[in-house]
Amino acid sequence: MARWATFDCYGTLIDWNGGIGRELERLFGAEHTARLLHGYHEVEREVEREQPEASYRDVLTVALVRLAEREGLDLDSSDQDALARSLPSGEPFPEVRASLEDVRGRGWKLAILSNTDRDFIDASMKRIGVPFEQAIVASELGSYKPRLKHWQAFEERVGPGLGAHVHVAASLFHDIAPARELGLPTVWINRLGEEPEPQPDVELHTLAGLGEALESLAPAGA
Repeated sequence: MARWATFDCYGTLIDWNGGIGRELERLFGAEHTARLLHGYHEVEREVEREQPEASYRDVLTVALVRLAEREGLDLDSSDQDALARSLPSGEPFPEVRASLEDVRGRGWKLAILSNTDRDFIDASMKRIGVPFEQAIVASELGSYKPRLKHWQAFEERVGPGLGAHVHVAASLFHDIAPARELGLPTVWINRLGEEPEPQPDVELHTLAGLGEALESLAPAGA
């Protein structure tokens, strides 16, 4: 029986907060970064909800413009797409490659379910350097998580006999809550020291130990 681990990418595998935060600091100054990063998360959710068929490149651009307007900050027109330009250079967290190689070595298949565009995810998978059997992106679905279309598309692609399926992610809102709604086992990567709501099956603070966590949820041969 196949065993699949599906992943969110940005915030789980790639240091999304670090990359976005550096761009916000460059654009608006270090004294504003923490507040703006928190605000950006809220604005991006709004844009994804309002414009589910927009590319993620456009979501990043519209959200940055809207954030600057809300905060009364100057944003040059040449910088409106700054977040979109910077995203492909986002770096994986230090433990990601070794952890994913360990998971693959245990016989798991890997897939990404991401709120992004094909060119972005291709660039990020290249930086991660570990093969994924599937990568499903929002701009090709016309839908952003936490809506369920990513998981539905994944099951359609994999086809009958999916086998065991565990979802791994850092976002409670975008990933853990909808995965639990679907009845999937979940591994929450709590990089920010948050309180779990909803409660995942397993909580880790990095991907270190992911192989053991997956085995506890879906042992080989079970």
